[in-house]
Amino acid sequence: MQDGRIAELQKRKEEGNKGEAVNFRLPQSVQQYQYSDTVGLMRFSVNPSAGQPLYLQLIQQIRHAIETGVLPPGDALPGVRVLAQDLVVSPNTVVKAYAELERDGLIDIRHGSGAYVSAKRGVTPRVDRLRAAQDRVRALIARLQADGLSDEEIQRMFEAELLFPAPPARRK
Repeated sequence: MQDGRIAELQKRKEEGNKGEAVNFRLPQSVQQYQYSDTVGLMRFSVNPSAGQPLYLQLIQQIRHAIETGVLPPGDALPGVRVLAQDLVVSPNTVVKAYAELERDGLIDIRHGSGAYVSAKRGVTPRVDRLRAAQDRVRALIARLQADGLSDEEIQRMFEAELLFPAPPARRK
């Protein structure tokens, strides 16, 4: 299905569309997880001109989906060949990404069966930690507002702390 579209685009480029300008762009975004029960739509995209290796782009996207709970433990990832074909990359790129994710303990590779999100991760999912942190930030902001600080003053304080953190206190 996608091979036919690519062949058509290549043919149009070669013919030059009889003097008309032709936009020749291969699709960079691919819908995945058609065989997953828990994820309806998941999109991976790679950008060859981003200045970052394609396998690292793929690792970051899969890691983010796992850490935020979009991909729950036990969920199947697309096969190496399928994902490589859909993203128009070498299968070695996907193999390298999956191998690194397995080494980090995020996925399990079952030869002959595929790759699955690891169920033995003992850490709290990132989404839970982010929600807890957001609750703490909201409570702190409410206390600062109750103390009479404006939103602008609070924002400047947060930005100053993030950009120029105070050195840790020395223990005596």
